[in-house]
Amino acid sequence: MTETATPHAGPAEPDISPVPDAAGHFVVGAVGIAEKGGACEAPGVAYGGRFAPEALMAALDELAAAYEQARKDPAFRAELDGLLRGYAGRPTLLYHAERFGQQAGGCTVLLKREDLAHTGSHKINNVLGQVLLAGRMGKTRVIAETGAGQHGVATATACALLGLDCAVYMGEEDTRRQALNVSRMRMLGAEVIPVTTGTRTLKDAMNEAFRDWVRSVGYTHYCIGSVGGPHPFPMMVRDFQRVIGLEAREQVLETTGRLPAFIPDTGVRLIGCEAGGDGLDTGRHAATLTGGSAGVLHGMRTFVLQDAEGQTLGTHSISAGLDYPGVGPEHVWLMETGRAQYRAVTDAEAMHAFSVLCTTEGIIPAIESAHALAGALEAGRELGPGGLIVVNLSGRGDKDVDTASKWFGV
Repeated sequence: MTETATPHAGPAEPDISPVPDAAGHFVVGAVGIAEKGGACEAPGVAYGGRFAPEALMAALDELAAAYEQARKDPAFRAELDGLLRGYAGRPTLLYHAERFGQQAGGCTVLLKREDLAHTGSHKINNVLGQVLLAGRMGKTRVIAETGAGQHGVATATACALLGLDCAVYMGEEDTRRQALNVSRMRMLGAEVIPVTTGTRTLKDAMNEAFRDWVRSVGYTHYCIGSVGGPHPFPMMVRDFQRVIGLEAREQVLETTGRLPAFIPDTGVRLIGCEAGGDGLDTGRHAATLTGGSAGVLHGMRTFVLQDAEGQTLGTHSISAGLDYPGVGPEHVWLMETGRAQYRAVTDAEAMHAFSVLCTTEGIIPAIESAHALAGALEAGRELGPGGLIVVNLSGRGDKDVDTASKWFGV
């Protein structure tokens, strides 16, 4: 997001920043300290890393090495690019949501239409890359966790395309909320395994997927869907999703002559919107950065919703895909360095934005994306008519029609 018209003074390299170290750490607060007779560096605080059982260390090493080779291999890159263009439908559109923008203080709101990608969300970008990599590593089976079901659908899709067995772990509560996507996964040939432990949501699905991977690591690849988990997953998922930002940068500059939201563009504000549920004061939310603290979850050091003893707390969000007590380590880096600001969006605010987009633009968004839309309505009123906001519309709302119908009473 940007407050003023920023003239483009030449193509700033859209590099990947920050770059984690070799062990997958995003370091906050490291500073050089001059000392008598030499210099040293204060270590700062490291997020990310690899916190995993010994049974998985060899598999993680294998994955890191395979990914490092693949990302430098022109043949792998060409095969993935071909699938992204010819199968997933990239590049996705950048759409000027003019009437929605009128509700957002009159500013310009551009939607990066990941809802138009094959399978209906951005998840296909990362999954195609990981499933190709699984085949390259000689794995015959892929497992995944899913909350809203979009990552599960994308994984089932890629496995069907490339001829690998597929199993998807999904919290029992989410199988109810996202019944349409459960049917889609099964039609695509995947085994959907309901998880009945804990809160029966995304956290618990991820727990069970890790347990499966420990048992079957010799022939199975665990395709994590978000920028989380032990290294190299956060880096790998981020890199496979980078295509969204590369396209958006080029499209926004072509459309407006102004800078879109890239981390190195210091004239651009970055605003993240997380699930505020019923409100931070109620304790029924999933706003990890706003209401959490440093801890370890699912193989990474990050921010976690936890009690004083470090036990993970239950979460709540109307959005199955955001109902999770952790967050990717790079978001912690962005927050603690001040590069990005994070806001908690309540269920009510997200559903209001959901309705506004439906009625002003004829687009039904995923409820996950509706949280970002709510942030755009708020930020737009702060910026006014000169503002420019780019929203990643991460997915379409077919899967959420039942939830939305109950919310609105229609």
